[in-house]
Amino acid sequence: MLPIRRALLSRLFAFLFAAAWATAGATAHAQERFIVMASTTSTEQSGLFGHLLPAFKRATGIDVRVVAVGTGQALDAARRGDADVVFVHDQAAEEKFVAEGFGLKRLPVMFNDFVLIGPKADPAGIRGNDTVAALRKVSASGAPFVSRGDKSGTHAAELRYWREAGIDIGAAKPAGYKECGCGMGPALNIASSTEAYLLADRGTWLNFRNRGDLAILVEGDKRLFNQYGVMVVNPARHPHVKKDLAQAFADWVVSPAGQAVIASYRIGGEQVFFPNAGG
Repeated sequence: MLPIRRALLSRLFAFLFAAAWATAGATAHAQERFIVMASTTSTEQSGLFGHLLPAFKRATGIDVRVVAVGTGQALDAARRGDADVVFVHDQAAEEKFVAEGFGLKRLPVMFNDFVLIGPKADPAGIRGNDTVAALRKVSASGAPFVSRGDKSGTHAAELRYWREAGIDIGAAKPAGYKECGCGMGPALNIASSTEAYLLADRGTWLNFRNRGDLAILVEGDKRLFNQYGVMVVNPARHPHVKKDLAQAFADWVVSPAGQAVIASYRIGGEQVFFPNAGG
């Protein structure tokens, strides 16, 4: 079933990007200045874009059409020329994207962190600040664990942590390990309904309302650092890319003005993302 699911997801992502372009094209006469951005679910589902993009439009007059998918799908879409700019969070994949000539330059923008979520009763006993030890306990206990399984930045980080724990997910998944092939919000909903563990970005967790019995159990581990970067798609690969407008976004989001808007975004009074373009 997995190849079928991946094929369906691939078609869905293609449809989403086509819809973004169609929507933008339908308003081209009234709104000439627009770009298509491929980004992650966390920037959208955390509510950041609802705060950030209106400020960018006020400053520049440029509209941004966002397609929010996993980082892997966002980068693949940009490789196909289906986006003008990419705003994602998997540094190794981003650097590879630029090295292959698909992006002009990777600019660091901001960071937050990942957290390990699970039922408050914590049957696997993972509570603390050691991600690797926590995953070993999840594996040994056979407790349910929901993985996004979608090539997202969060999924890449999760697989990295499992490897550091000495567990090869590709070779043998723990007894309770399930992949949903879905975004962060749906994965959290599944975990809430099944009282499962999972890795989440803090921003989406803070904006998530259907928590049920879930709580943050592991945080504060330096491994959980989560960096975001922005890249303009290389017009040498895809001449239709709106390089100048895309560059205007990249320049603005790392400027003092853009960084201040990011820093001002809060959920329940808590800062969600921390600008570090100069770091």
